[in-house]
Amino acid sequence: MKYAFKSLAAAGLVAAVLFGATGASAFMPGKTENSVSRSDVTLASTQQKKPPQKYWRTKVRFKTNEAPGTIIVDTNNRFLYYIDGPNRATRYGIGVGREGFGWSGVVKVGRKAEWPSWTPPAEMRVREAKKGHILPAVQEGGIDNPLGARAMYLFKGGRDTIFRIHGTNQPWTIGQNMSSGCIRMMNKDVEHLYERASIGTKVVVIGPGNKQGDISYDDRGVDIFRTIFGG
Repeated sequence: MKYAFKSLAAAGLVAAVLFGATGASAFMPGKTENSVSRSDVTLASTQQKKPPQKYWRTKVRFKTNEAPGTIIVDTNNRFLYYIDGPNRATRYGIGVGREGFGWSGVVKVGRKAEWPSWTPPAEMRVREAKKGHILPAVQEGGIDNPLGARAMYLFKGGRDTIFRIHGTNQPWTIGQNMSSGCIRMMNKDVEHLYERASIGTKVVVIGPGNKQGDISYDDRGVDIFRTIFGG
């Protein structure tokens, strides 16, 4: 597997100049974010702190052997890529499964929903109850719903894997390893991806076990021309 961030520190500086940011944050190979030990469920949207700038949606130069329209989820670095076309992709920051909840494989988007309801698995309800968190059997969609504004349900072999790509009412968790295996995105980002990814979209999840098989991809940093002129 080929994966490289080339001159991303410089790219981060360029992004700071382009967007007027005051503190560009560059990716440092080998450096990991601290995982936060807490419940992966928050039923009230009480905080709107943004994640670090490196997890903001970015147009990047991207080389891969996967076809345009494919989603690549890099759980190790907490980025999701939507391949826009030859040598280009949109990169989104994500939150991923905490220790013991990570996974890998090749799946497809089997269903999509706007402001989805949430049915926590029985094992999650038991696990959270032991921590003093009583979860509802079903929670209707809305601003306080843990699935956020949109959900894309991941299927394999025609069956629901129980994993989703979804929004979150905890935007500060993007870049963290905190979920029970689902892929979290900021609401504005999951809405953006939702409009582009159709039912049947291939999703390659790179993570523990390397069940995704061989995949070649190279994030070459900010696509300055697309960032300035669009496209």
